[in-house]
Amino acid sequence: MTTFPTRWAPRHPDRLQLYSMATPNGQKIAIALEELELPYEPHRIDILARDQFDPDFVALSPNSKIPAILDPAGPGGAPLALAESGAILLYLAEKTGRLIPPGPHARWETIQWLMFQMSAVGPFLGQFGHFFKFARGKTADTYALDRYTKEARRLLDVLERRLDGRAFLVGDELSIADISTFPWVGAIDFYGGRDALGVASLPHVGAWLERCMSRPAVQRGLKVNA
Repeated sequence: MTTFPTRWAPRHPDRLQLYSMATPNGQKIAIALEELELPYEPHRIDILARDQFDPDFVALSPNSKIPAILDPAGPGGAPLALAESGAILLYLAEKTGRLIPPGPHARWETIQWLMFQMSAVGPFLGQFGHFFKFARGKTADTYALDRYTKEARRLLDVLERRLDGRAFLVGDELSIADISTFPWVGAIDFYGGRDALGVASLPHVGAWLERCMSRPAVQRGLKVNA
């Protein structure tokens, strides 16, 4: 049976427990929980202090990555611990019947764009940010930075085409596809990479990001575990 981690003991054990930090991946789940208005208790996992390698956290997230959740009222009423942000978003959408369209065509489109973020947008924008901001001056070899800059820009172009004439990635409502993606696009400013990636030339991406960021639930979620 899944048990609560001793180090991050809950004050409200009846609520869903969130173990995270305000990185793009971590922000996704806090934003979803705020949008869904689910009662939850946040616990800050300080990855700079290597909290993610604490055995208590590894028991929840075997790959030592944030975020993770523990839902005391999981399927069939049994507790469920879950890691990997894409899986958690799908779980929360299934649990509530929200943030994912009910129709099969739109549902699978949403899952497609969720996987696009998981497999491409997150990894490549993350690597772009690493080499552009954090590894700058540490190597004379520009191959990695050039590669990730070009691929990050290509992925932004994919989003720009997708958002032409659309308010959100799938349909007219915010979904888990948007929630998984826009925190990574928003992180470009943190990396100082707007000019390098030509963000000013992406009006549809810019309007979509502003549309997502202006939501009150999003603003609340961005502050969780900051």
